[in-house]
Amino acid sequence: MNVVVLDYGSGNLRSVERALRRVGADVEVTADVHAALNADGLVVPGVGAFAACMQGLKAVSGHRTVDTRLAGGRPVLGICVGMQILFERGIEHGQETEGCNQWPGTVERLEAEVVPHMGWNTLRAPQDTTLFAGLPEDARFYFVHSYGVRKWELEPDTTFKPPLVTWANHGCDFVAAVENGALSATQFHPEKSGDAGAHLLKNWLGSL
Repeated sequence: MNVVVLDYGSGNLRSVERALRRVGADVEVTADVHAALNADGLVVPGVGAFAACMQGLKAVSGHRTVDTRLAGGRPVLGICVGMQILFERGIEHGQETEGCNQWPGTVERLEAEVVPHMGWNTLRAPQDTTLFAGLPEDARFYFVHSYGVRKWELEPDTTFKPPLVTWANHGCDFVAAVENGALSATQFHPEKSGDAGAHLLKNWLGSL
């Protein structure tokens, strides 16, 4: 499987590349639109501030690339801030920034005594999950973030299969992963999550 890791100036590009190679992917790290559109899978990583990531994404037409791929049912995986920017908006330090609006919802500061949320945590994954298939319920994944989506705002629609939403808790509940047809995303870093993260990435590759 050919996977492009989108290089838009934000993200653990090489660690994501290495993790994908370990589970059998043929990986290219690039900002080239043609390559990103035509790969079997596209990974959108992200580290840092929501606004900076959106600025970088737009600079390489990444938001349009994601839209085009999803319109054709071509798989996309967002990681960390690469997941957050898929939502409608982000609010950091009082500044509101428009996201890619693939899902309604707001990325906001976690309500916890200790922020950032840094380290290993367990998840509450739904039934019929593809990303977490074959993993034990107590599998732990590595997080580094101060912001998250604390409320899932997409209204149920009986016409379509509803997205599968995975939750975690750090002072408050927040969205840890979403599986929505061709679009998947994780708030945690699978590339830093050892065997569990490798298993998840292999599951994603198997769905391409």
